[in-house]
Amino acid sequence: MCLGIPGQLVEWVDEEHKIAKADVSGVRRNVNVALLDGIGIGDWVLIHVGFAMSQVDEEEARQTREFLETLGGMWEDELEELKGSAIE
Repeated sequence: MCLGIPGQLVEWVDEEHKIAKADVSGVRRNVNVALLDGIGIGDWVLIHVGFAMSQVDEEEARQTREFLETLGGMWEDELEELKGSAIE
């Protein structure tokens, strides 16, 4: 199952090609933000298969993460997959 997971953009990896590093529950990975206009470092986004699909505010990101945590195993599995693609 692929979820739209909340992450905060923490740095540009390649601004020209719209690749940013996002922090998702302590796991950092590169995401493509080309689908979103005016996105910047510090912004919160919902990520699906490596793409930032929509921008959300911090409160919505928190609520989404809390909901995902209630899914138990599915959320844990998704987070483990994310850790497998983590960037230091």
